[in-house]
Amino acid sequence: MKRFVLAILFAAVCLCVSSQTSDSIIVDCLRDEGVKFSDNNSVTLLMNGQEKFDDMFEAICQARSSVHLEYFNFRNDSIASLLFNILADKAKEGVEVRALFDGFGNDSNNKPLKKNHLEKIRANGIEIYEFDPIRFPWVNHVFHRDHRKIVVIDGKIAYTGGMNVADYYITGTEQVGEWRDMHCRIEGDEVNTLQAIFLKIWNKVSGQNVHGAKYFRGFHGADYITGLKPDTCGSAGRKMVGIINREPRTTNGIIRTFYTEAINSARDSIKLVNPYLTLNPTLKRALRKAVKRGVKVEIMVSEKSDIPLTPDCVFYNVHKLMKHGVDVWIYKNGFHHTKIIMVDGRFCTVGSANLNARSLNFDYEENAVIVDPCTTKELDEMFERDKKHSFKLTEEIWDEWRTPWQKFVGWFAHLLTPFL
Repeated sequence: MKRFVLAILFAAVCLCVSSQTSDSIIVDCLRDEGVKFSDNNSVTLLMNGQEKFDDMFEAICQARSSVHLEYFNFRNDSIASLLFNILADKAKEGVEVRALFDGFGNDSNNKPLKKNHLEKIRANGIEIYEFDPIRFPWVNHVFHRDHRKIVVIDGKIAYTGGMNVADYYITGTEQVGEWRDMHCRIEGDEVNTLQAIFLKIWNKVSGQNVHGAKYFRGFHGADYITGLKPDTCGSAGRKMVGIINREPRTTNGIIRTFYTEAINSARDSIKLVNPYLTLNPTLKRALRKAVKRGVKVEIMVSEKSDIPLTPDCVFYNVHKLMKHGVDVWIYKNGFHHTKIIMVDGRFCTVGSANLNARSLNFDYEENAVIVDPCTTKELDEMFERDKKHSFKLTEEIWDEWRTPWQKFVGWFAHLLTPFL
């Protein structure tokens, strides 16, 4: 009798779990990992560099109290120059301006901020610090880098996504053509989470102790900031959002956990765009299992890239996934640097994390998880539009597209996945 009762209880639990929708599963999973969700947010998708910078600069121009910026790099070009001029004007008005950039991110781009540039920026009243400056013997720069992209204005509105500060998000580059990426603007309680993330790293790098209610959103938003792209969803102001923040030693596995559970929870569809899709075995296995249980899995990667070898590993991976039933789209119209996933039309993410070993295991990363059908639909529609600029991978196309040598390089590159 006792065994019979236990069997009934177990069956009931299994039925309950199987009847859960993917969005409720992912929220429960992330809450168990310490992620907090709030349901009073607006999320406005900024679909390209022009939209992002126009919107963000308009908001910064109306700042009254503080502007905080955390980027992997500020490329020393015209868009960064315009940004720092606007920030200098705000500093003259008494607005507190704080900016962070990563040492490796700065030195590895071909137009870095140099000592004289930083001196000029600081002379204009802007506090700017470098996270982990590159110094001999360079060992400390091999692993942890600050790859996050966060801007918080007056503690009231925030921006996050995949873009740094560079002209090529608008103009493209000779190497890859169009540089395709996106960002989002958040208004609601998750602005507080992004502000807390920024202040934690700011205090660590600067040695300051910046804190207090003035830096956080209270009961009132930023109604005085106008002229921005609106959130046109009927759910605007009521969207559930959680911020997943990866930091070394404290939240090491949070990005990997999110993607794994997002894929495992899918019941109907998965659409995934990521530029450096080197993928660990756990994620590959999750995608294959999703196909087996009837989920339509679609992946989009770029034909062109800004770095060598990693794309060969990506192509090797997506070809293997294609053979297991994943629909693979190769984006031709430039470099798709976007980092998003949409699951079942119920939830999505926009953020800084790539699906490579560096983002999942080493770097400081941050993604917004948006549990909202309308926002997810907007990204789904973007995915469908981008298919028009892509070709679908088949075995015949694979043999025509990749030479034997390229296939070998891809096989070799995939052996280096833990380091790419």
